[in-house]
Amino acid sequence: MTGTAPQRTDAEGVDGGVGLTALLVAAARAIETHRHDSLAQDVHAEHFVRAAPACTGWPLRIEQVPDGDANPLWGRFARYFGLRTRVLDDFLLRSVRGNARQVVLLGAGLDTRAFRLDWPSDVVVFELDRAGVLAFKQQVLSDLSAAPTADRVPVPVDLRADWVTGLTAAGFDPALPSVWLAEGLLFYLPSPTETYLIDTVDRLTTDGSALAFEAKLEKDLLAYRDSTIYTAVREQIGMDLLHLFDQGARPDSAGTLSARGWSVSVHTPFEFTRRHRRGPLPEPNDALEGNRWVFAHKRRP
Repeated sequence: MTGTAPQRTDAEGVDGGVGLTALLVAAARAIETHRHDSLAQDVHAEHFVRAAPACTGWPLRIEQVPDGDANPLWGRFARYFGLRTRVLDDFLLRSVRGNARQVVLLGAGLDTRAFRLDWPSDVVVFELDRAGVLAFKQQVLSDLSAAPTADRVPVPVDLRADWVTGLTAAGFDPALPSVWLAEGLLFYLPSPTETYLIDTVDRLTTDGSALAFEAKLEKDLLAYRDSTIYTAVREQIGMDLLHLFDQGARPDSAGTLSARGWSVSVHTPFEFTRRHRRGPLPEPNDALEGNRWVFAHKRRP
């Protein structure tokens, strides 16, 4: 990494609401990066946290957490984000080593995959998010003189409105195979918005394309209010994740894609914990027990 540390910066949508969750994930990726048994490396993540006034005092290494991995937020939950990062990194790279030459990051937040992954030379990475979030990320990365490893195209849009026009105007070609990622996004969206998003991805993709997203099983989310993870998030950084999640009934997006001819597999995070031998395992009143990672491939007839 070159350049000087960025000045502390604020931006619309970054210091509050869903934008703050992007900083939480960045802090988790920073902690994961500095672990001796790291599953994912993101050398840029800690600089986003340092640049945001809302994150003053947040740890960037597990050694800075008094109770270490026993801490439900900076231990177990952060390790979950580290595992998720690795699994989705692997999915994207497998896809571009196959047919996909376009990568679409929906609700990209502070994702730096366009900078840290080893992409084929002809891959284009489209990053969709609100203008304020993308501007904050760009300022931090510019101050670091960070260079992307792919053709990176930020697309400032609101996913609750028309985002297709912005994506196609930025050069996305529906006739070419693509891989899409909605990481930690869908359960913040109202059900009709999720349905529209899934329908649109189906419409904009050709055979040989792929999609990964995170979902939650249909259940009363408030039942997890007193879980150790959500309690720790409220008490340690003052953020109520359950308040940010949409409380309406969730659509069966995996079932919709399967009915339309996609090949779909649904997994628990704990499957990948066992595969990689690192990450969270089930515990009582577990806020993670309903999380599912969905991988879908559009099949040729």
